[in-house]
Amino acid sequence: MNLDILSKNENLEITSRVNKIINQINDLINAKHLQPGDKLPPERELAEKFGVSRRSIHAAILKLESYGILKSIPQSGTVIPNIGRIAMNGMVQDILNLGLPDFKSLVEIRISLELQAVKAAAKKRTEEDLENIKKALNAHKKKLLSGEDAVQEDLLFHLAIAKASGNVIMNQIMIAITPQIIIDFKKYHVDYDQLDELRIKEHTKIYKAIRDQDPKLAKKRMKQHFKLLYEYCDIN
Repeated sequence: MNLDILSKNENLEITSRVNKIINQINDLINAKHLQPGDKLPPERELAEKFGVSRRSIHAAILKLESYGILKSIPQSGTVIPNIGRIAMNGMVQDILNLGLPDFKSLVEIRISLELQAVKAAAKKRTEEDLENIKKALNAHKKKLLSGEDAVQEDLLFHLAIAKASGNVIMNQIMIAITPQIIIDFKKYHVDYDQLDELRIKEHTKIYKAIRDQDPKLAKKRMKQHFKLLYEYCDIN
């Protein structure tokens, strides 16, 4: 898994480029009076028409698919779903007006999701899930004790818990928002590198609660683990 994090300016540039293409796709749908079930032109054709790369076209289509504005059908192509022209135009404008989320907003969402995820993981985890969580726990501990950067291992520990929850959507959201949170916290929290021992202990307690299939304790341990994030973002 590539966990490289883009800078805020790079994210803004990519978002701006993708949003411009989204607007062009929507204009094309309106101009051609495409109806539910009609196919969108192939990515290659759209790339040539808009003068951009196929990769950018693909990113824009994926974003529209994630909001249900387009639908990809294997062996058929990308089609217009049955949501209505007025609703589609309104949804596209809402997407275009979305900005990059601030750090506090991301943290609030992450805490809410992870408290639910760790409870579900404690209830539903399989032996394979437990093994994956333990593997991530040990990798994180090994890196910290050797004085190495362990941001990726920290992330993988939390993602292993999200996966063990059995909720695919929760796992997808966690994958999307957690990397930037960890990077930003490390970047701006001056005491981050002095917290290694504490993070090892907290991760271990979370793992044991999941191992023992104790949802209430697992949630309590995760909430304790988030204490610094709560304080950092002034969340009550």
